[in-house]
Amino acid sequence: MADKANKEEVQVEETAVAQSEESTKPQKEVSLKESNPEKFLKEFNWHNYEEGIDPIDDGKLEEFEKLVAENFVDTLDDEVVEGKVVYITDRDAIIDINAKSEGVVSLNEFRYNPDLKVGDKVEVLIDVREDSTGQLILSHRKARTIKAWDRVNAAHDEGTIVNGYVKCRTKGGMIVDVFGIEAFLPGSQIDVKPIRDYDVYVGKTMEFKVVKINHEFKNVVVSHKALIEADIEEQKKEIIGQLEKGQVLEGVVKNITSYGVFVDLGGVDGLVHITDLSWSRINHPNEIVELDQKLNVVILDFDEDKTRIQLGLKQLNPHPWEALGEE
Repeated sequence: MADKANKEEVQVEETAVAQSEESTKPQKEVSLKESNPEKFLKEFNWHNYEEGIDPIDDGKLEEFEKLVAENFVDTLDDEVVEGKVVYITDRDAIIDINAKSEGVVSLNEFRYNPDLKVGDKVEVLIDVREDSTGQLILSHRKARTIKAWDRVNAAHDEGTIVNGYVKCRTKGGMIVDVFGIEAFLPGSQIDVKPIRDYDVYVGKTMEFKVVKINHEFKNVVVSHKALIEADIEEQKKEIIGQLEKGQVLEGVVKNITSYGVFVDLGGVDGLVHITDLSWSRINHPNEIVELDQKLNVVILDFDEDKTRIQLGLKQLNPHPWEALGEE
């Protein structure tokens, strides 16, 4: 009987100890959360919790869910977020995006930035939420691509000017890098003047306007000519508003025909008729001028809208008969 009584006492004591441990365990967990919730959530065994191995006490479930909501951001798979580099290995960068675990980005995606260091802020998106080892895989390259397309679309919609790097020639034009996206620059959209040598543009950074986007095929078309035309239109309005007969302006020979020479006055074209090129008789205008030559001309006349401007070159020199009279 005594032995039986002793066994019962031992069982009662063991039960009491177990109950005491169970009662103190959640209290310890709560105090840990209250003292350092971020550390608690980072060290929490999410796998066991999601598998139901370590369930949360019903009485603390609401508090636990609130804690998670306050400390973690629910990121969508295609959402670009800003993360912080917390550690760098010889192969990967460990990024904190305020999720249940830190994510990994291959250093290959940062080859353009060899100076990447701990503490840097980078844009990433979730590539794989959980690989075979349970690791969160992030992508910086995909995030940059999404952001680049956002910027290109905005430039197209708003008509803003973008900078692009001319990478190489291609059939019918050039390939231009705009925000990391390869855009097509048609040969006809490089300049208002015909291009004789495309290679002179390779390696240059220029301003462009995004004129067309094909979202289905991910094609972007840009134009430098559109910017020149816009500038010329402004210059044209300014020049036309100041035109006066007898005014002398500097221009550039734009085109030579059998009947005269077209001169660019800075966005406005005027014609020097063959009879106004020289006091002497000539057979063809190319006897007097050549393409791209800079020269001074005088405004002889223009129509009411100032769209047809008559220029003179010989009028800037005295008439031969006048010179003889002076002698």
